[in-house]
Amino acid sequence: MVLIDGKEIATVLKQEIAEEVAQIVASGKKAPHLAAILVGHDGGSETYVAAKVKACEMVGFGSTLIRFEDTVTQEELLRSIRGLNEDSSIDGFIVQLPLPKHISEEKVIESINPKKDVDGFHPVNVGRVVAGMPAFVSATPFGIMELLRRYKIETKGKSCAVIGRSNIVGRPMSILLSQKGVDCTVTLCHSRTKNLKEICLQADIIVAALGMPEFLTGDMVKEGAVVIDVGTTRVASDQTKSGFKLKGDVKFDEVAPKCSYITPVPGGVGPMTIASLLYNTLLSNKHQIYK
Repeated sequence: MVLIDGKEIATVLKQEIAEEVAQIVASGKKAPHLAAILVGHDGGSETYVAAKVKACEMVGFGSTLIRFEDTVTQEELLRSIRGLNEDSSIDGFIVQLPLPKHISEEKVIESINPKKDVDGFHPVNVGRVVAGMPAFVSATPFGIMELLRRYKIETKGKSCAVIGRSNIVGRPMSILLSQKGVDCTVTLCHSRTKNLKEICLQADIIVAALGMPEFLTGDMVKEGAVVIDVGTTRVASDQTKSGFKLKGDVKFDEVAPKCSYITPVPGGVGPMTIASLLYNTLLSNKHQIYK
């Protein structure tokens, strides 16, 4: 069993980005610039955005953080987004989710210029992924594909079960895995899939992205399978200083011994998300998606 080290691969990817940024700056061009809008004071969002700002500094990006209280109106938020759309110094930006209930996430996402949508959530980028066109791929699916590629995990002709149908992970994963050149045969499963266990037992690759701690158990996985655990649920724990620990969607102790490759939680898919966001911003700076 090989433990897929997302921290190591994310570090390598960030080093590669930093080297390219240094070349861009040395040639007299502008360094990439990533902006983030943060609404409110959600603990998870605060931590994530702070990590993005730190990562920008590490690779030589410029970064901007725009904060709003959770009482901000939808129109105020949309006005800020329009400003970033028009700011030529900003290569890409993200609006950190979730948003307060009085703000429509759909309207916010649709208001972002697809050319600066480095989160890959805009319907235009999603549609371009479906069509096999150059696009900003959402960070988690991109990170997973990068892990598979860098660990040289064979995908051609393999059977793959994706558990979870969210627009952020499950659906785009099913599309990316089925694209030409990757060539998996994909079954997209969800909470109402009746024969889920049987499908998983036939799968060479399983991507668990349901958001239910330890959902995938040992009796659902065949010998030699590759298991990618996307889950990051905070579970109360008296064994940590924070009072909680992260649990994945995979019951690791049961599943890992049967796997050829598996991602841990934490330290697997998670570290790749920010690295992927930086990569998209670099692509935007170089105009490699929308030429």
